[in-house]
Amino acid sequence: MNLHVKAVRELSHQYVLLSCLILCSSVTLAGETLYNGIVLPDQWPPDVRTLDKEPIPVPYLDDPPAVIPIDVGRQLFVDDFLVESTTCQRSYHQPTWHPASPVLTPDPPDGGWAIPFSDGVWYDPQDGWYKTWYYANGGTKTRYAQSRDGIHWEKPELDIIPGTNIVMEHPLDTRGLSKRDSATVWLDHTAASPSERFKMMTMKCDSLCNDHKIYFSEDGIHWSEPQATAGVTHDRSTFFRNPFRDVWVMSLKSRYREDGKPDARFRRYSEGKTLIAAAESWPHFSGTEWDDGQTQWWSVAAGRNMAMTPTMWVDTDRLDPPEAELYNLDAAAYESLMVGFLTIMRQPKDFPDRGKINTVSLGFSRDGFHWHRPVRDPFLNVSSDVNAWNFLNVQPVGGGFLVKGDQLHMYASGRNESSGTNVASTGLALLRRDGFASMDAGEEACMLTTRPVRFQGKHLFVNLRAPDGKLLVEVLDDQGEVIEPFSRQRCLAVSGDGTRVAVEWKGNGGQAASLDSLAGTPVRFRFVLQNGELFSFWVSPDRSGASHGYVAAGGPDFDGLTDTVGAGRE
Repeated sequence: MNLHVKAVRELSHQYVLLSCLILCSSVTLAGETLYNGIVLPDQWPPDVRTLDKEPIPVPYLDDPPAVIPIDVGRQLFVDDFLVESTTCQRSYHQPTWHPASPVLTPDPPDGGWAIPFSDGVWYDPQDGWYKTWYYANGGTKTRYAQSRDGIHWEKPELDIIPGTNIVMEHPLDTRGLSKRDSATVWLDHTAASPSERFKMMTMKCDSLCNDHKIYFSEDGIHWSEPQATAGVTHDRSTFFRNPFRDVWVMSLKSRYREDGKPDARFRRYSEGKTLIAAAESWPHFSGTEWDDGQTQWWSVAAGRNMAMTPTMWVDTDRLDPPEAELYNLDAAAYESLMVGFLTIMRQPKDFPDRGKINTVSLGFSRDGFHWHRPVRDPFLNVSSDVNAWNFLNVQPVGGGFLVKGDQLHMYASGRNESSGTNVASTGLALLRRDGFASMDAGEEACMLTTRPVRFQGKHLFVNLRAPDGKLLVEVLDDQGEVIEPFSRQRCLAVSGDGTRVAVEWKGNGGQAASLDSLAGTPVRFRFVLQNGELFSFWVSPDRSGASHGYVAAGGPDFDGLTDTVGAGRE
């Protein structure tokens, strides 16, 4: 083994990359082209060794594809990826807390805690239940709750420990340690076996808080013995699946910086084609080589065939509050992009008499690695009400959010210690479907022209709020000329407020014109909007408006990962 390590260290950069591809399953093939036309560089994930306080560049925004395929999902206006030119104004929107929040509260057996500390909130189409797993009893128990509507939750009596809703125990050792910290639970609709349909990673917090284990379950209640032990990192490490590339991603909390910068929380990245491959691709070694900023952690990792992984990934920057740190990053696939929930930690001095504060801000990614963070204000925020359930420490959940009708349901945990007791509950925030950002117009009409796009569908749909306004759309060729009959003059003006609104043109003979005549041809859409907000557009293969994009943690209208039904169940 020593000779092998020595040989690896002497190999060229290219050979080490190949070794990691074989041994770690953590890099992709050179030049992979993504669903949206983005071409990844030969080295993936990027080998990052320093993170400064400048916002990290997003390569695909600086150099977008010449033609963007739009067959996967609704196309959201969260950035300029799709926008060639516009006179419209972009707005970013905030969710509102459901009046029933907190919707999951601790009962006496929970020990004052009922929070997904990531864990997960999912809709399971197999039995029609909303399901959540949560941190309870000071981290010594993982418990389970279920709901028919996502608002009213019940804690069923299970057979793991009869008479309780406990699905896993994390007993303390003789030192009072070894409880769990954060965890992740994922409903995997693509599981190779029914026995792996639910996946969990828990972190046992002993003296080092570094013992991450992977478990599988068929029903989310009866869990296997540990199937793998992940590598060494800090406590708030989680995972998610990027279905656009069919990889599992480890979001690793770290503090050690090989660039020598001061110790502070940030995230590392590791990926694999299976969850176990992703977990095992980051370093495994003894506690004496712990990632504490005092040892040459990266040198040890590289010497064990771990070059390129886990790369430095995301950090706070100068646009974040001063001295803020990145406490966590969970993500989920929604329609045509990844939505990231970045937990931003503020120090007690920023909130006198309140202690450490965590809020959640948003990021968006179209390659699964680089994050566009257009707004740094909290998306899921703490309350200034000293008696509020979310007075302290708001955290996101595994799976991100659910899609229910015209709304996104976003769960988050919150804490309150103001009464002298440590109480932790779970709230629900609501946002319009696709409602992260909109392109807006007032009395004076605005115009938005997309970059060249390509599609295989037939029917154009938009998500539009214009009860007192209207939208017209035309289609342009590669020279910028209108393609008849898809002119604004032949477009039937659209108004009203709907998250799935069809756009039609009058063809020759008065019949509705179908976009299938343009399938596979690069075109531009030009939107002309007055007194309204445009959230997204997409071209569907059928009149139901199914987007065939991803729906995060699911919802009652969907059978799995994607929207294949459109208006079919309404």
